Parts: sequence; C-alpha cells; structure tokens
Amino acid sequence: MKIQSTQRDSRLGLVLLAAILWGTTGVFVRALYGMTPTNALSIGFFRLAFSVPILLLACWFSGQYKVQVNRTDLSIMLLLGALTAAYQVCYFGAIARIGVAASTLITLCTAPVWVALLATVLLRERLTRRVSLAGILAIAGTLLLVGLEPGSTPNQQPAIGVLLALLSAMGYASLVLCSSRLANRYHPLLSVTISFSAAALILLPFSLVSGWVVNYSLLGWGFLLYLGAVPTALAYCLYFYGMRQTSAIAASLATLLEPLTSSLLAWSLFGERLGPFGLVGAMLLVGAIGLLYRGS
Repeated sequence: MKIQSTQRDSRLGLVLLAAILWGTTGVFVRALYGMTPTNALSIGFFRLAFSVPILLLACWFSGQYKVQVNRTDLSIMLLLGALTAAYQVCYFGAIARIGVAASTLITLCTAPVWVALLATVLLRERLTRRVSLAGILAIAGTLLLVGLEPGSTPNQQPAIGVLLALLSAMGYASLVLCSSRLANRYHPLLSVTISFSAAALILLPFSLVSGWVVNYSLLGWGFLLYLGAVPTALAYCLYFYGMRQTSAIAASLATLLEPLTSSLLAWSLFGERLGPFGLVGAMLLVGAIGLLYRGS
C-alpha cells in the first residue's frame, strides 16, 4: 500500500510540475516581445515547430507510431490543430496588450466556464444554477481584472487584449470538447503530436504573410527553443504520464497552479501588479473554477 501511495504521490508531482512549466510560458513570451519586434504568429509557429520533433520521439519510444488512425479521427485531430493554433496566437496577442498576469488569469480561469457553457449549447446539457453562477463570477472577475495599475502592462490596449484572452479561452474550451471524442480510442500523446504538427503547418503560411520574424538574438532563439521543448513537449509528456494514476483533483490543482505561477513570475520579473479591483477579479475567477470542479 505504501508503494502504491508513493507512486500516486510521484505521479501527482509530475502533474503539478507540468502546470508550473506551463505557467512559465507567459513570461518568456513577454520577454521575447521586449527583446525583438516580433508578433504572436511567429512566436506561436516556432513554439509548435520546436515541440514537434520532441513529441515525435516520445511517440516513437512509447510505440504510439504503430497505432492506426482512421480518416474521421484524423480529421478531428486536424481540427484540434487549428484550435490549438488559434487559442495560442490569441493568448500571445493578449500578453502583448494586457500583460502576463491578466492574460493568463482570464484565459485559464474562464476556459472551464466556456467548456460548461458550450457543453450546454452543443451537447444539450442542462444549464444548472452552478454553471450560471460560475459564468456570472467569471464575467465579473474579467471586468474587474482589467483594472490594472497604471504602467503595469506593455501597452494600453485593454479592450483588444481582453477580447483576445476570451477568444483564447473559447478556443481552448472547444479543443477540450472536441478532444473528448478521441480520449477513449487513442493515447493523448498521439493526438497531441498530430494536432501540434498540424497547428505548426497551419500557422506557417499566416506567419509568412503577416511578416515572419526570424531576426532573433541568440538568447531569443534560446527562449523559443525553451517554449517548444519545456512548457510544451516536456510538460505535456509529464502531464499525460502523471495523470495515469491521479484523479481529477490533480487537474483542478494544475488549473490553479498555472495562473498562480504566471502571475508570480510576472510580478517578480516585470513588476506587473494587480490593483485592488484586479485582486478581487482574480479571486472571482478562481471562485468560478472552484464552483465548476465542486459540481463535477
């Protein structure tokens, strides 16, 4: 029994480590914006492109490359790639406008609310009082969170930044709903590898048309490589491996730990500070997540 408990604790630790690694994404993107006049499409493409070889190796060593995927499921994986590209670019665009802390909190804390609301519309699930209250808290929290202290964001475009963060959350929620159809038929690592490969290919022409940025410094290329290797490829591998023997509670902890990591790093490295209304808004967003997980 002690051995099994130790294994479960170690798997939970991997899930939480993955969440911490995801939480570092925003500050590295913010740093890239400060180093080079780049854009969200270029950063998104290189992040995915650098992650794909590592994920392919993981599929090879785990034997997932032998699995046959039918055409219908392959189409769903390609759709997941498009959603991945969309929510990632929107998230990076939001960081450039409202900062790391606000972008991460709005995106990650409203995503579960979007999942619940979209499930009500698309899957005809009943709209419960709990979901309705969570939606109200999320909206109120988002509005209050935009009340950042003057000078705490890279540039003053809060309305566009909030819209991009909400679109990112909606894209992520759609990805969650679509991927649920594949959950019982394929290992998540296989779905993620195919989806991320498709996302990189989708972003490539858009990056070229919008002004593909390649004039990064050596440190900038190092940041891009980090984004692809650590909070993308490595974090997803750790998460899927850790979730084999952990419960849904681990997922809820990871959901809260990621924005906490991003906010603390943004505060310590860039001086991003939430004002009184922003703190109340953050608590309302966390409360919305708590309601949803308590109900599930």
